[in-house]
Amino acid sequence: MKAPKTLRDAIIHFADADNCLAYMVAHRWPDGVVICPTCGRNDVTWLATQKKWQCKSAHSKRQFSAKVGTIFEDSPLPLEKWLPAVWIITSAKNGVSSCEMARTLGVTQQTAWFMLHRIRYAMQTGSFMKLGGNGGGEVEADETFIGGKARNMHLSVKARRITGTGGKDKTAVMGLLERGGKVRTIVIPNRKKGVLQDEVRKHVEAGSALYTDALLSYSGLASDYAHAVVDHAVEYVNGRVHTNGLENFWSLLKRGIAGTYVSVEPFHLFRYLDEQTFRYNNRKDMDDADRFSLVLSQVTGKRLTYAEATGKVGQTAF
Repeated sequence: MKAPKTLRDAIIHFADADNCLAYMVAHRWPDGVVICPTCGRNDVTWLATQKKWQCKSAHSKRQFSAKVGTIFEDSPLPLEKWLPAVWIITSAKNGVSSCEMARTLGVTQQTAWFMLHRIRYAMQTGSFMKLGGNGGGEVEADETFIGGKARNMHLSVKARRITGTGGKDKTAVMGLLERGGKVRTIVIPNRKKGVLQDEVRKHVEAGSALYTDALLSYSGLASDYAHAVVDHAVEYVNGRVHTNGLENFWSLLKRGIAGTYVSVEPFHLFRYLDEQTFRYNNRKDMDDADRFSLVLSQVTGKRLTYAEATGKVGQTAF
């Protein structure tokens, strides 16, 4: 199967429902064996007229499409709209707004908003591997605050959201960057010592070189790491000791939020972090087609309902 390499190719290729289905099947069941998402049986029957499969076991939901058990499940939109949407968001360096996506796909803004959040869920990647390798790597740690700029807010919004100065009404985010490797981001409740050091120990291999700024919350990590500090009141670089890699990531993140999304509610911030982290971590060794293919391989087993996305049911966001 010939895969598209550019956005133009993708739009043409995925305008055909059969091409969409073939691409989806190839990424969901790469060995070519279609498996029932309910019982796991692998000798299902293809119903050509309905473009569905039917499991030979008698149970509920024995008929299923390629969307069942993925982020696309229960969506009335066809794959001809979903797949171009996935391509667009994975290739847009600064993200894409729901309004722009709605115009591009010919759907409502609310529909596009929900689509984007579901795709961001598929972009979420987790790993039990700690940064720093076997203790010989170099890791930068830094934190920032994310929130709308007061000068861009309507007076009524400003009165609701701005109740203090500095980062009081913004959301704290911590970043950990392994040099030559990947970045991880975590929404944190505050920048206190216990919070930051717990995250460092959770994500960074003991014995690694750890570079931070002079925030006192990092004091005490030298017992577990080769901890070196750069005081930004004096300098930003001291040999290999700096956090410029993370500063670059924060710049890209904030440019996307301020320029594309304008304002992000704290409840949804972790999803936007997943989006930017995915693109950043796969920017060098992958092109647009590779990133698109990777996301398609991660859509299975990730359901996000509208009630969960809007906070109407309980969920663990961070």
